[in-house]
Amino acid sequence: MKHESGSISINTENIFPIIKKWLYSEKDIFIRELVSNASDAISKLKKLDAIGEADLPDDNRFEIKVIVNKNEKTIKVIDNGLGMTDEEVKKYINQIAFSGAVDFLEKYKDKSDDGQIIGHFGLGFYSAFMVSERVQIDTLSYQPGAAAVRWISDGGTEFEMQDSDITERGTTITLYLAEDGLEFTDEYKMRTTLEKYFAFLPYELYLEDAAKVPEKADESKGEEQEAASENAEPKKPEPLNDTHPLWLKNPKDCTEEEYKQFYTKVFHDFNEPLFWIHLNMDYPFNLKGILYFPKLKHEFETMEGQIKLYYNQVFVADNIKEVIPEFLLLLKGVLDCPDLPLNVSRSFLQNDGYVNKISTHITKKVADKLTSLFENERENYNKYWDDINPFVKYGCIREEKFYDRVKDILIYKSTKGGYTTLKDYLENNKEKHENKVFYVSNEKQQAQYIRLFNENGMEAVILSTMIDNHFMQLLESKMTGVRFNRIDADISDSMKNDNTGIAEADVSYLEKLFKAAVDDDKLKVQVESLKNETVPAMILLSEQSRRMQEMSAMFGGMDMSHMFPKEQTLVLNSSNKLVKALTDMKEDETRKDQVKLISEHIYDLAMMSHQPLEPDAMAKFIERSNEILMKLV
Repeated sequence: MKHESGSISINTENIFPIIKKWLYSEKDIFIRELVSNASDAISKLKKLDAIGEADLPDDNRFEIKVIVNKNEKTIKVIDNGLGMTDEEVKKYINQIAFSGAVDFLEKYKDKSDDGQIIGHFGLGFYSAFMVSERVQIDTLSYQPGAAAVRWISDGGTEFEMQDSDITERGTTITLYLAEDGLEFTDEYKMRTTLEKYFAFLPYELYLEDAAKVPEKADESKGEEQEAASENAEPKKPEPLNDTHPLWLKNPKDCTEEEYKQFYTKVFHDFNEPLFWIHLNMDYPFNLKGILYFPKLKHEFETMEGQIKLYYNQVFVADNIKEVIPEFLLLLKGVLDCPDLPLNVSRSFLQNDGYVNKISTHITKKVADKLTSLFENERENYNKYWDDINPFVKYGCIREEKFYDRVKDILIYKSTKGGYTTLKDYLENNKEKHENKVFYVSNEKQQAQYIRLFNENGMEAVILSTMIDNHFMQLLESKMTGVRFNRIDADISDSMKNDNTGIAEADVSYLEKLFKAAVDDDKLKVQVESLKNETVPAMILLSEQSRRMQEMSAMFGGMDMSHMFPKEQTLVLNSSNKLVKALTDMKEDETRKDQVKLISEHIYDLAMMSHQPLEPDAMAKFIERSNEILMKLV
């Protein structure tokens, strides 16, 4: 072809500096665009070959190569795809690419936040100028008789076209880097970038460092060793990527070991996942992927999930909540959605019917998997529950459809041992406390209350995660008449004897005695005859009062205690010998100090079974304990 030069018709002045500045926060995007284009060029050629419009040799191997050269300050991206003719270069590079840049910038000029754009897919070739002072394309079309073409531009709107000296089909793009792009000539930096985006690219991807000098033969080697090393075949380079990721396989062809190895490889987590869901859909939309339920070391880890979104095996981003239901972001997994419109704003995705269908489908598949485990592998389901329950509860709160699907398979650890559903719990305990669910939030702190429950054949469920307060409110709103009470919020009638066994005058005396002992006129005192005679006193805290207090604590640490005072009640057990002894000593003035000492101690013991004592109260308790021991001596 004859040498040709020209100017690209663009209305926006200095477009490339704008591209550089606007996309600076994701500078490595240029390599994703160029390698993605190379992959597309191969895919198109494969398609043409499949329909008989291209004639490829039987031993044809497709590959993409990236070559960095620190000395020459260049990066080359080479593919053996379909290549371009000079007419195609004029059409796709001189016209579409550059006008596309203007359209793109115009469309998003008001979006100051780079995060507004999901993928930047469609940026294409001109993203090369983000890091380059000069870009050169050498390309040879697959079409018979086509001539090789070279295209060069120095980053303005000027270009040159001439014959190229390449002889192999495909395209080589050479970037002559600007100073702010030189970091990408570092082999480690480039390798990390390529592995980030292209770990599962469908065509083999290789990285070379042209600036590396081959190692000289060791002079100390013997002649035989040196000859052997010279005759040895050069080691075949390994591709950076896995061209057939596990999510593309049919689930029935995947082994348990493969799923675990894939999880470790992708997420660098050496704790085995509990279980997984393999998504494999072709209709009505294309969606493939694997979602893993990780084993948690502690509850806060539920916030560290990672769902990787891919587009035709090219990584797009982590945790795109517009596509993936928010509660699923607590899991780990990969999703490949080749039909997603990724070069549009996130606000569009939120309202896109197709995206909503994907989100709904994923939610359904997760619920179906949990239901299958509950129905067919109940023992495993129970074992998994401690790890997965924060996730399941969060899903119920965030997604009504998810709650509707899993409400009957929600289980609760029981103080009687094992696990129960809420339906079974309510049925088994309806004679003792109809529609009331007693729960434990801290098994150690509430051990005394649990013991009382067990002794009376009563049952409570364990709800000890951070999310449980919100979860209980959800259940109360969904289940008419059902109310949750913490185990220290109320005493069931089945724990009490039929009467207190104590005179009204003694009840009044005990109320005054304990109010004076703890110096609190507003202290609520209740006298009950409990079937368990060993417990002298208990603290009850109104469920409503406690919830309001905990809710107020969420308002940035503001002190709202004046709005939600503690509704604590001291319950004295009239069946207990110590409490009976206090009433027996009420007329004995000589034992006044002893009565006060015992009253204070009973109150503190009750408080300690309810919550940790404040430092001052604990100091007085220890001092008083020593005094009591001395009196015994």
